[in-house]
Amino acid sequence: MRQTELCFYPENRIIDFNLADGVGLVLIREFYSQHESDPLFKTLLSSLHWQEEDIFIFGKWVKVPRLMCWYGDTDAHYEYSGVNHKPLPWTPELQSIREKVEQQCQCTFNSVLANLYRDGKDSMGCHADDEKELGINPTIASLSLGDERLFRIHHKKTKQTFNINLQHGDLLVMGGTCQRHWLHSVPKTKALKTPRINLTFRKILAG
Repeated sequence: MRQTELCFYPENRIIDFNLADGVGLVLIREFYSQHESDPLFKTLLSSLHWQEEDIFIFGKWVKVPRLMCWYGDTDAHYEYSGVNHKPLPWTPELQSIREKVEQQCQCTFNSVLANLYRDGKDSMGCHADDEKELGINPTIASLSLGDERLFRIHHKKTKQTFNINLQHGDLLVMGGTCQRHWLHSVPKTKALKTPRINLTFRKILAG
């Protein structure tokens, strides 16, 4: 993802991290303003089909430390960690967000994984979105709503690490070879945190 493609916002609201290895990692602050983000957060929190999931990892089934749900086109089935996700139909709010994100990223998405971090104990382990269903060098667009949380990325070989504080209404776009060279996580924190919703838009390829 080149910064020249991200042309709808003032320069001081766009951060292009210019990572090595052909990685595209761009943060757009206030992709949705607080005035827009507040009602979106409340609507998604109350209307999405949040559920607790179990995944198969390191040879055993464990509970995911956050609530999740999967929405998308009818053929956008997604499998990871031993769980096959059948998409729920798009809600009006998710469809509207998808269209705005697609316009910004200049690409199409057919699905979204929604995560609800209820407090600082909820987290996401270190991983890359590199499942075969996503294809080579996928673009992942991640919208944050609610309380600020730390997003940490790690280079697979050099072990270089840096942190991004994702705030209410921010959009983080991971493109290029990001998933090939970098891992990412949302670590636990002892700080007092209120709920946060994260929407990660992606395109599932036909099998």
